[in-house]
Amino acid sequence: MKKVYSLLCAAAISGVLLTSCSDTEEFKNPNTPSAEELSAIEAAGFSIDGAFKSDNGSLWIENDINLTLDQLKGMKPGKIINEQYSTDNLVITGGSRLITMYAQEGGNGGYSAGMIAGLDEAIARYNARNLEISFQRITTNNADITMTRLRKGDERRGILGSAGFPTASGDPYNEIKMSGILESTYNLSTAGIATIIAHEIGHCVGFRHTDYFDRSISCGGSPYNEGPSTVGANHIPGTPTGADPSTDLSFMLSCTDGGDRPFTSNDQIALDYLY
Repeated sequence: MKKVYSLLCAAAISGVLLTSCSDTEEFKNPNTPSAEELSAIEAAGFSIDGAFKSDNGSLWIENDINLTLDQLKGMKPGKIINEQYSTDNLVITGGSRLITMYAQEGGNGGYSAGMIAGLDEAIARYNARNLEISFQRITTNNADITMTRLRKGDERRGILGSAGFPTASGDPYNEIKMSGILESTYNLSTAGIATIIAHEIGHCVGFRHTDYFDRSISCGGSPYNEGPSTVGANHIPGTPTGADPSTDLSFMLSCTDGGDRPFTSNDQIALDYLY
């Protein structure tokens, strides 16, 4: 059973597939972007395939990147390296950089204890690598990366999470939007939630999908290339040029089954190379 990080088909994550994902279902656009928005998406170096407009007017791009039109217009095309592919804009560390993270606990728009535990586990996975970047969850809303709740319409649409790429000035992308129903609707474990959050953190610090060149590798269905566009897709030395979920369940694969995916040996090589 495979799920995309952005659009989730109507299936239980208990191990029983209720319906299967088709290309039409997976990439159905409830709100079509305007010509100006499509042009801005392409100018920033992203693929317009599957792009759609959220209820609040922001744009979903390449299935788990969420940006406004103004943010797109302010971006300069760069080149991307991915797994074992990453963005040209990486986080500047100066040898050591602490990145703080915040998520509201409980209350209206906040997260459950299970979601917070998942965030803490994702942070621990990165910190265990002893990289030049490290993460710390803080309890005040002035963090480098804030985890905010997806709009209910996007949650119902099946989106699991979204993030963006580092800025040209070398800062991590400052927001992760996460579904708040990963426990209640999809019955995900803390480890499964941690995997999805780690995936979105990966985007914030410069990773693209391991199988960006063929999403069918992890998602099934027809081959679909997210495309390097003008941002490129340069391979990270020491990691495979392909992707094989049967032997390497990278946390940055396009699709997930909701299970636990700690960093594989190739993920670790990629993280160590970049940071």
